[in-house]
Amino acid sequence: MSKYIFDLFNVCLDAGKEIMDVYQQDFEVEHKDDDSPLTIADKRAHQVIAEGLMKIDASIPVLSEEGREIAFEERKDWKEFWLVDPLDGTKEFIKKNDEFTVNIALIDGKYPALGVIYAPALDTFYFGVKGDGAYKLNKASQATISNVEDLKNLSIRLPEVKESKVTNVVASRSHMSKETEEFINTLNGEVNVVSSGSSLKFCLVAEGKADFYPRYAPTMEWDTGAGQAIVEAAGGKVTRYEDEARFYYNRKELLNGWFLVEN
Repeated sequence: MSKYIFDLFNVCLDAGKEIMDVYQQDFEVEHKDDDSPLTIADKRAHQVIAEGLMKIDASIPVLSEEGREIAFEERKDWKEFWLVDPLDGTKEFIKKNDEFTVNIALIDGKYPALGVIYAPALDTFYFGVKGDGAYKLNKASQATISNVEDLKNLSIRLPEVKESKVTNVVASRSHMSKETEEFINTLNGEVNVVSSGSSLKFCLVAEGKADFYPRYAPTMEWDTGAGQAIVEAAGGKVTRYEDEARFYYNRKELLNGWFLVEN
């Protein structure tokens, strides 16, 4: 699986350039049928990623937030597929607070085998591969990298932060629910709540900067696949709220149930 990481790194950088080109200008905001926001940056990033993934391996299908709707009858027999959110955190993008990401995961069967997350405004690249660990690269676009070994050697192995006496909980900057507040109240000792946008919440858990990320509010599969891959590669886990089973993908309904991320 590691063989894909270097190519995905370049795809993310290319998508990030498109996103930042729009970010630094005035742009219009559209709204989809579910009233979620959409910008030209979402569309441009999707185009770059779709073309890049086709070059990596044209035989692997793509399920993307900004791609065409794919019926479950067509998806249900997929052995593997790319799960993509070209611009996760569009609300953060519109607010111009820098907390938005490019998310790409490879789902093998029902579970993420690898994931990459790039935060273009922060120029930080995260990646994780099942059985091969999770990593973080700062100043990603400035790094001189020719292959996956360069990428690993220049990156920080995750988790980065050692244990703390304080329990850190990361919560959504845009979606704090009553149930999330109730979960926080069940924790013992000193609890520190950290707010963050997009899939960066998963990254904070993978880094060890947060112990928990409870998400008791709606998300879609493409919001979580890459983050789950990175958290699991760093030694953490993502479990379903209702039965504490490992979170899985390519369900008939792409709307996620509640879940808990922990390191």
